Amino acid sequence: MAQLEHIEAIERRLWGAADTLRANSNYASNEYFLPVMGLVFLRHAYSRFLAVKDKIEANLPTRGGKMRALAKEDFSQKSSIFLQPKAQFDQLVALPDSADRAKAIIQAMESIEADYDNLRGILPKSEYQELDNDVLGQLLRTLNPDVLKKVSGDVFGRIYEYFLTQFADQKAHDGGEFFTPISLVSLIAHVLDPDHGTVLDPACGSGGMFVQSARIVEEHGQRPAERLTFRGLEKNATTIRLAKMNLAVHGLEGDIQKAITYYEDPHELVGKSDFVMANPPFNVDEIDADKVKTDPRLPFGLPGVNKKGKVSNGNYVWISYFYSYLSERGRAGFVMSSQASSAGGGEAKVRQKLVESGDVDVMVAIRSNFFYTRTVPCELWFLNRDKPEAHRDKVLMIDARNVYRKVTRKIYDFSPEQRQNLLAIVWLYRGQTDRYLELVSGYCRRVLDEGAGCFKIKDENGDITRPLPDFAVALKTLIDAIQPFTVTLPEDAAHAEVQAELTEALPVFRADVAGFQKALAEQEGAWKAQKTTNGALKKEVDRLAPLAETSRNLVKQIDLLYKLATGLIETCEKTLGAKKSDAWNNRDITRTRKAADGARHLAVAQLKQVRYFWKQARWLTERFPEAKLCDVAGLVKLVDVKEIEANDWSLTPGRYVGVAPEEEDENFDFEETLREIHVELEDLNAEAVKLAATIKRNFEELGV
Repeated sequence: MAQLEHIEAIERRLWGAADTLRANSNYASNEYFLPVMGLVFLRHAYSRFLAVKDKIEANLPTRGGKMRALAKEDFSQKSSIFLQPKAQFDQLVALPDSADRAKAIIQAMESIEADYDNLRGILPKSEYQELDNDVLGQLLRTLNPDVLKKVSGDVFGRIYEYFLTQFADQKAHDGGEFFTPISLVSLIAHVLDPDHGTVLDPACGSGGMFVQSARIVEEHGQRPAERLTFRGLEKNATTIRLAKMNLAVHGLEGDIQKAITYYEDPHELVGKSDFVMANPPFNVDEIDADKVKTDPRLPFGLPGVNKKGKVSNGNYVWISYFYSYLSERGRAGFVMSSQASSAGGGEAKVRQKLVESGDVDVMVAIRSNFFYTRTVPCELWFLNRDKPEAHRDKVLMIDARNVYRKVTRKIYDFSPEQRQNLLAIVWLYRGQTDRYLELVSGYCRRVLDEGAGCFKIKDENGDITRPLPDFAVALKTLIDAIQPFTVTLPEDAAHAEVQAELTEALPVFRADVAGFQKALAEQEGAWKAQKTTNGALKKEVDRLAPLAETSRNLVKQIDLLYKLATGLIETCEKTLGAKKSDAWNNRDITRTRKAADGARHLAVAQLKQVRYFWKQARWLTERFPEAKLCDVAGLVKLVDVKEIEANDWSLTPGRYVGVAPEEEDENFDFEETLREIHVELEDLNAEAVKLAATIKRNFEELGV
């Protein structure tokens, strides 16, 4: 948890610095876009280079006491890019202001392209000549903070994706349509579970489907380059560059061809793809019907033609193409407009044929605001040419519109756990009960681990934090800093009531913390004998409920204690004129108050994880008490084809699963809601500032 928050903070900081630099320059987002992504690529390549360099050198052969020089092949085996000295990021950062940074970066990019044919002509080069030398220097330093050298894992792969996300939000390139939200891509990839063969994306954008497919293979402990072959189609040349860079920063390669998929099929993969994944443009109405009417990729025929000779709606052209690309055992997963699942006319006839094929496997409804460039809801379609006989006349309908988390005022996504819970439904559908039980068990284990983390967390660098004890110490230090002044006051002074409440709350908090720690130890002891049968895990979820409840109560106590302490400070300052007293050390109190607030945030965040993971386990066990797929109102239903036929061949999940019973929001927290409103207000204010700056710049350019 701490590591994840650390990375998210780094992502926001890097983006904030880079975006501020753009806002204070004369560059538009689309001008700034590719050069920044090129530097993120370069920094990531350097990160991967350093991660494996020492291990490679330790195993290099020597001759005559001299070690063989590093070579490109050494790094390819480690899914990394070999970098010549001129392309190593530290050297670029260290360039003096007198140096021509644009020229140095271009030479760095050229050296990489010389070593890697798949990147030849792909990396940004001439674009850097458009940026000021000082701006480039600041960008290089921004992307090379010391904190990044202390984190492990594919951090820059994440940062690359994060920057793509932010640029998509700004519609900095191609209207932002080059980017599919990672939570949707990840769910598609996990449902498909690609483990071999050819992965085709006929509308590949920035290559996210390929990256997530590779991660699936890595999760299985195998090397993506050895298991998967990536093939893509994309109409926009700049987007192809982004996709190839995205693959490269993750140590991958792919054959991505420039083509208009409606009319071109350069890979000639009809009937040959093991997996098809895509997020195509929705509701396109400009496809020339004459050009596609005899296309072998339309096994169910044209969905309908308007008076202008255009296909009425391109959704079913895409769906038909995806289906046609599949091999006899192939599987497809793609994003589609929610209009498509219940569309009438010629589209309904195509949908009927598709359902009658028996190859429609799973449908997932997604709420609106998951995309950065459009607010409409969508659905995820999954096709399987090799469905088990027992499922051939059925379709799994999942309505996930009530499953989401709020990222910003305008954007929603799935948390990793929400995605896993939806995936668990698919596992039960496929009879993979062991994976479902493993997930529930993992959540229970996380409850205990996050609980232990409230008292001690050791990161990968060996640094230790103790969230609850540290908060207790920070609070005591703050109270001690106030005391020299309060002891000079009469017992009935204005501070007395707040101080009495604080004094009364402290021992209760200490006792509850001790009780929480004792309960954790008892649960940890019981876990050693824990069985992973469904019945045993359901009982474990029930046993962990008091622990989850205590963690929530401790959060409230911590917030109350800090509120009382700061209330005491404010009372002393405003009512009693503390700042005029020699007994009041304002600097010391400000410092200790800030430290206590920081400790409070850490303790609260850690405590919330305890209940959060318990709630994930309970979400599953309440809905699937027998660890078997069952109908859950408002969420899931396994629907027979006869029922689909009776509903005009509709594939809209909400039409079948019904409405979930209204649940009381037991977790409503007024203060938390107020904080969310405050965050939303900050978003609006930030938006207003950006808009004002844009308007001002436009007026200046007009000379008004």
